[in-house]
Amino acid sequence: MYDLLYNIDLALFNFLNRTISNPFFDKFFPFITDVKNWYIAFIILWLIAIFKGGRIGKISAVGVIVLIVLSDQISSHFLKPLFERIRPCNVIENVHLLVNCTKSYSMPSSHAVNNFAVAIFFSKLFPKLKIVLLTIASLVALSRPIVGVHYFFDIFVGAIIGSIIGYLLSLAVIKIDGYFENKLTNK
Repeated sequence: MYDLLYNIDLALFNFLNRTISNPFFDKFFPFITDVKNWYIAFIILWLIAIFKGGRIGKISAVGVIVLIVLSDQISSHFLKPLFERIRPCNVIENVHLLVNCTKSYSMPSSHAVNNFAVAIFFSKLFPKLKIVLLTIASLVALSRPIVGVHYFFDIFVGAIIGSIIGYLLSLAVIKIDGYFENKLTNK
């Protein structure tokens, strides 16, 4: 069974990394995958939540900080050492590598975990942003095998884990908002 799953994963990796490779993707996806390019978008989203999101926006601005720390720590310091999966760029010859290949483990993709956690978190709290947030999270996740540093299942598992974390933290924010709503109405 493991061999079958690995062969499917390898075929998906080769499709994303080699088959659909083209000059546009070779420029676009390294830009999308670079964490430095997320900071501005995250700061803008955070400021919108604070200044335009009302009480739940302010609570979510604090919640998203907890969310990012939690999702990144779970992914990088608990799950990657648990799975110990070597990155494809360290074991497959002729990877179409568009970024640096690190020696850190591959499963799950922290890019996928973190971006899906944020996307689901804010989508639950601000449903009008859902399509934009999920599109961005999907592009960032797909960028990882395209640039050569993750298998498809790494991003798939990362998206599921991030979605669960984001959903659970959004429920906590809704509960906290309800608590403050009850405090204000019972005065």
